[in-house]
Amino acid sequence: MIHPHTYIHPNAKLAQNVKIDPFTVIHQDVEVGEGTWIGSNVTIMEGARIGRNCRIFPGAVIGAIPQDLKFEGEKTYVEVGDNTTIREFVTINRGTKARGKTVVGNDCLIQAYCHIAHDCIIGNNCVMSNNTQMAGHVTMDDWSIVGGVSAVHQFVHIGQHSFVAGGSLVSKDVPPYIKAVRNPLSYGGVNSVGLKRRGFNLDRINHILDIYRVIYNKGLNITQALEYIEEEISASDERDEILTFIRESGRGVIKRYTKGNGEEE
Repeated sequence: MIHPHTYIHPNAKLAQNVKIDPFTVIHQDVEVGEGTWIGSNVTIMEGARIGRNCRIFPGAVIGAIPQDLKFEGEKTYVEVGDNTTIREFVTINRGTKARGKTVVGNDCLIQAYCHIAHDCIIGNNCVMSNNTQMAGHVTMDDWSIVGGVSAVHQFVHIGQHSFVAGGSLVSKDVPPYIKAVRNPLSYGGVNSVGLKRRGFNLDRINHILDIYRVIYNKGLNITQALEYIEEEISASDERDEILTFIRESGRGVIKRYTKGNGEEE
């Protein structure tokens, strides 16, 4: 299952049924789970941990040192979960001492030419579309999607079940369950199509809509909106997730779209 023109360091640990195509290089201190396929001309560098039944397409580089001038050669890792697909020429860098690792979860699709920088945490069932570039320390929660040719600023947090439109510049946090669209990136409504596909019923979706109407449509500032939601909208997992996300936001959340004359839509 391993082509003779592949180089595998003697200290690398490969499980059963791993298939590796020619001209791929596996460095020391690498672990690859069973059933994973690694295409040709892939480089997997020291500190990479690849899960089971992954597919890694030609030209990908996983585990290169961070592109961070503060990196001092410390022992760090990249962890890729099970059943994740990494397409052509994706680059995923190791962590730094800040988090110690870069993580991509289970059942993710990382499309061609994407970059995931040091200390990013990508959740489960996430999609990064072609040529998305993710700076360091980004967190992308479960079931979120970022459209192609997007650039995500360092330390940004993208909430679960959210959708970021292609070609976006993401410099603020994107709360869970919403669509982020336009330029500058703005609230574009609740991601109702995505939520329906994942089994959310109409009552749950309307409940989320009620919360975001208060945040974005009622004319309140963030503090007032959160207080109103806590007092007037019944408690739920979704309500508490949204409140916690916004209160803990380090970069501030995206705003409602504003026209050039300052009027909101």
